[in-house]
Amino acid sequence: MHGNLSGLRPAQLKSLGNLYRRRIEPGRVGSPELARNLAELSNDVRREVSVLIDRRGRVISVSVADAKAAELPEVRQGENRLAGFHLLHAHPRGGALSKGDLSTLFLKRLDAVSAIEVRNEGQPGLVHTAHLTPPGTVGEEEDWRILPPVPAFQIDEFDLGAQVSALEEEIARAASTREAKKDRERALLVQIDQGEFDAEERLEELGELARTAGAEVVYKELIYRRNLKPGTLVGAGKLEELTGRAYHLDADLLIFGQELGPAQAREIEAATGLKVIDRTQLILDIFALHAQGVESRLQVELAQLRYMKPRLLGAGAALSRIGGGGGSAGGGAIGTRGPGETKLELDRRRINDRLAFLEKQLEGVAQRREERRKSRERNDVPVVSIVGYTNAGKSTLLNAFTHAAEEPRRVLAENKLFATLRPTSRQGYLEGIGPVVLTDTVGFIRDLPKDLTRAFRSTLEEIGDADVLLHVVDAAGPGADTRLDAVNRILEELGFVDMPTVVALNKADAADPETLARERERTEGIPVSALRNIGLADLKEALADAIGQVQRQELARQEEVRALAAEWH
Repeated sequence: MHGNLSGLRPAQLKSLGNLYRRRIEPGRVGSPELARNLAELSNDVRREVSVLIDRRGRVISVSVADAKAAELPEVRQGENRLAGFHLLHAHPRGGALSKGDLSTLFLKRLDAVSAIEVRNEGQPGLVHTAHLTPPGTVGEEEDWRILPPVPAFQIDEFDLGAQVSALEEEIARAASTREAKKDRERALLVQIDQGEFDAEERLEELGELARTAGAEVVYKELIYRRNLKPGTLVGAGKLEELTGRAYHLDADLLIFGQELGPAQAREIEAATGLKVIDRTQLILDIFALHAQGVESRLQVELAQLRYMKPRLLGAGAALSRIGGGGGSAGGGAIGTRGPGETKLELDRRRINDRLAFLEKQLEGVAQRREERRKSRERNDVPVVSIVGYTNAGKSTLLNAFTHAAEEPRRVLAENKLFATLRPTSRQGYLEGIGPVVLTDTVGFIRDLPKDLTRAFRSTLEEIGDADVLLHVVDAAGPGADTRLDAVNRILEELGFVDMPTVVALNKADAADPETLARERERTEGIPVSALRNIGLADLKEALADAIGQVQRQELARQEEVRALAAEWH
């Protein structure tokens, strides 16, 4: 017996146990006799009584509980099959199918769910039945179809077997059609608004990240929650709603804009049956997809392993309760080590070994980069580091500055976030200065995952070798001011906020004139369009002035040092 059995008499428990002996004609919801038994027992115990029936007509589970709490076997039949059993239960207070009944039908992919109204003195009344509808169905009850109620003595007249066969055929047909058209993962996006002024902008950015990672965004939602639910962030009801969306939109991926803990991700996956990732994992996937250079690949793998290490849970945790041989008869007793624990230890050891190897490799790369930097210093060539928010147009601007229209000098420039993941240097020329080195750096993003910040710190620190920073701002995109502030915060963390900086308001040709004027006044930036070669002459002049001022300050410092040295001698 399952469910709430407290306070039940032995005779009542025996009557419940006798339900296992009932056999139903295959393909039927139930029998009049079973309906009468369930109604009498539910009236006697004054609780809902549920039975789970398989397609051969056998009662495989009896629970003193409603549909949501009824004991259901953990069986995964695959995307094109239903669960293979249906639920029949009695409502002691009468009433049609509840929201919990219908949610259980949908989430557990049951063949059907039926509720028997219990009348006075335990007599069965009307029987209410519902079954699922195929994906893509549009209507008032798009997830399920509720059949007209019938008297209990007609419960065996509905051919559930034929309905289930037809439904599974339609589900399989729809799935094969979608699979033929489907060339990438379809994703639902969820951004939680806790009162932030830029919550909508964050949701749009999450969509751009998903697109860059190769997913097709079929639905996105901004959910307001002042207080987050500990386990699921958004609550069970909202997860049920998202599961329904995924079912009808043929989505297989759920992406959260907030960072999820390992336990939260597992709980949401269990509740929805979808693959669940958060913004951090999405950014790591993008970096892994686009990393090209040796250093970029090493740094991405390092960040992925650091992200993965605390998430080594799951089957291993359950296996660790099994005794490792000898000793106590109770598996997993003190002093024993189970195979699951050993597996986790091995995985952690492998990750630790790999982390140590990658860190050693990166040390070698850093040394070679330092040698190249010293070589540039000896040549006394001014360096301009191009920084900015990801997809602001830094690479396009570098190509325009260096006239690199074709390979091999041309730098990859795409309308995607993080299209460039390694610093790329090209030689340019500024009037009055001469040759300069222009370095395109990795794009910044707000709330950069800490694992990536640590992994790319060595790359970003190369910004400190520059004479002048060229801060590129996407003036046409929403929230230009918040993106500029996000970049400045990262520069401040790295200790570069006080470096000489020239601001380029890129994509000025597509920007709103009022917004452009406001940003120009706020930042003293220079409007340009790297794509259309607009405003580049003014920008080069500003860079030349900034570099000239730095050189004059350096000459003045050297003169001061020489004067002090002469005075000391």
